[in-house]
Amino acid sequence: MKKLMEVKDLCKTYVIEKRQNNVLKNVSFDIEEGEMVGIMGPSGSGKSTLLYSVSGMDRATSGQVKLDGKDISKLSEKELSSVRLNDMGFIFQQMFMMKNLTIMDNILLPAIECEKSDESRKDKVARCEELMRKLGIIEIASNDINEVSGGQLQRACIARSMVNNPRILFADEPTGALNRQSSAEVMNEICKLNSEGTTVMMVTHDAKVASRCSRVLYIADGNIQSEYRMPEGLSDRERERALNNWLMDMGW
Repeated sequence: MKKLMEVKDLCKTYVIEKRQNNVLKNVSFDIEEGEMVGIMGPSGSGKSTLLYSVSGMDRATSGQVKLDGKDISKLSEKELSSVRLNDMGFIFQQMFMMKNLTIMDNILLPAIECEKSDESRKDKVARCEELMRKLGIIEIASNDINEVSGGQLQRACIARSMVNNPRILFADEPTGALNRQSSAEVMNEICKLNSEGTTVMMVTHDAKVASRCSRVLYIADGNIQSEYRMPEGLSDRERERALNNWLMDMGW
């Protein structure tokens, strides 16, 4: 498989009241094209900081992050913003959407701003509608964001994250604010996208969610301590049990 993302010696340090807090310490790992990688670890271990630093939403203190061979850690803010818009998709636990726009317009907005496409607005609208049908939310296209359920809103966030056909999808606790049923539905959609070729890097504290990944990285004390590759041919329950056993060995 081709390496899509290469992270090398990534460090992130915050200075609070003249004291250094080394959240990430020389973190190195690769993500192959088409992989679905979960990031797990204790609270405060640096999971979300890692995702934000790798995706360029936050600047690492030092180290390299290469996307398809290009070191994005060296880009200007304007160049990095363009990479995030055109080559990356984002899903968060808190479902950030613009309150003055409908569900459809929230999903459409990144497509309108996209720099890599010369499609007409009509074509972009058609692509948004196709995504919404695929995710089972076309019936809420004209709704305001406060008129839909949490599960529907998170599926709308998935549609928005995929509207520009990103190379990689970053998800930070994408099911954390959902009930069990909505969580399962959202994970089914993310797994479906991954099976269709979208690379996924996902932070989660939920072993049931992480067991859907092909590989799980365990971070503690600011560094990757170990990784677990999910065995093939297991049922969902067996995958979750196998991952839980590994997490217990890691001190979870």
